[in-house]
Amino acid sequence: MTLQTLPVLPLILAFVLLWNSGFIGAEYGLPYAQTFTLFFWRYAALTLLLLAVLWLRGRSLRLPPRQAAMVGVIGILAHGVWLSCVLLAIARGVPAGIVALIVALQPLTTGALSGVLTGEATSRIQWLGLLLGFAGVVVAVGARLQDGEVPLSGYLLPFGSVVAITLASLVRRRQVLAGETLPLDLDLFWQSLATMLALAVPAVLLEGLETEWTLPLGATLAWLVLAVSLAAYGLMWILIERLDATRVASLFYFGPPVTMVMAWLAFGDLILPSDLLGFAVVLAGVALVHLSARKRPAPGSPAAKG
Repeated sequence: MTLQTLPVLPLILAFVLLWNSGFIGAEYGLPYAQTFTLFFWRYAALTLLLLAVLWLRGRSLRLPPRQAAMVGVIGILAHGVWLSCVLLAIARGVPAGIVALIVALQPLTTGALSGVLTGEATSRIQWLGLLLGFAGVVVAVGARLQDGEVPLSGYLLPFGSVVAITLASLVRRRQVLAGETLPLDLDLFWQSLATMLALAVPAVLLEGLETEWTLPLGATLAWLVLAVSLAAYGLMWILIERLDATRVASLFYFGPPVTMVMAWLAFGDLILPSDLLGFAVVLAGVALVHLSARKRPAPGSPAAKG
């Protein structure tokens, strides 16, 4: 049995847990390297790892230039822009709760654009689920909002994350429906290589690649590379092959409540009753999105097999 043939629910659970562990991992690593530098080392290590895997499998790296460019753009948007905008916003003083709220707009933007870019329109019940999921995020995050003077550019950065991950997901889904995807290992290699090259510029010019090499940093990078950039992103692309983009996007609503629980386990952060209530509302909203879609899969599309 392969990941592509496993039931969808275990893949969803693994994706939600591994994806959101990345925020905790970044918090561990940032004391030893700044944002772009940490991400550069992360994707440099991932690129070398995938290169070794492809070499051992005797796989060719050659791609038509147009296809390599498209995969690279998806990688830069889904990895580099998404992650950098979130952490740069927090570094500029935007409260993490507000960042979480803005980023939580991503499922709504995906639902709005899915019909135009992929032909998979969002149903009324799915819209209800998306709005309910967003309400759950508001409940979970609202009690944690803090006032503070932050430049406007700081608040615009999370919107960059929303745009980046939305476009990457929809373009990838469009490739799936057109039968233009690559094998997962080759796909992730080109995404990682493009992201590493893009991050090298700000990491060198703005941060000088300054790094305090310690055992905690090494362990953090290992987790970010293997569990998040390799496993979580691999699961996301597999889910996009099997589910419409709106259903996959709805899983991002789990980010704030799940991350809060992880922060409690890792750092002893306090869990509020609003966190648990928000999680319950998010769960109901995501369930609506997924169950309604199961009743009306697009004929002949991978969603019909989900």
